[in-house]
Amino acid sequence: MGLRDRLKDALGLGGKTHLLEGGAAPELGVADASGKMWKINDLRGRSAVVYFYPKDDTPGCTKEACSFRDHAAELGGAVVLGVSCDAADSHRAFAQKFNLSFPLLADTTGELSKRWGVRGAMGVPRRVTFVLDREGRIARVFEGVKVDGHTAEVLAALRELP
Repeated sequence: MGLRDRLKDALGLGGKTHLLEGGAAPELGVADASGKMWKINDLRGRSAVVYFYPKDDTPGCTKEACSFRDHAAELGGAVVLGVSCDAADSHRAFAQKFNLSFPLLADTTGELSKRWGVRGAMGVPRRVTFVLDREGRIARVFEGVKVDGHTAEVLAALRELP
């Protein structure tokens, strides 16, 4: 891996997940900022968006989170879960500051990011979004997410679900 690729990976911009569309979503097994432990079975029966992002309260991550917040009514009841390696206190402050209406999972050990194949070289999750169907299968994987226009891509993927 060259310097440019390592830098992109460290910033959460490079790499590929090993998870494939059509496959089962891995276990979650981490708590959100309120302390609720999330399991993949919690999502069964509803479509879901599990998006990984590098860091709370940074420009791109804030823009992405606020876009999901602003389009909540269009999500058709899909569960949205944001995931980073930040601690619960950071997630609470981030959610409160920007009035985020969905849970942020605290992957403080980086194990969830590793299990989902999005952990960058510096331990920071890469910006990757997974759309899950009602059975817990991965319907879409968005790698190397560019924040501008991403929510529209996710909404389109959700509309394609049966």
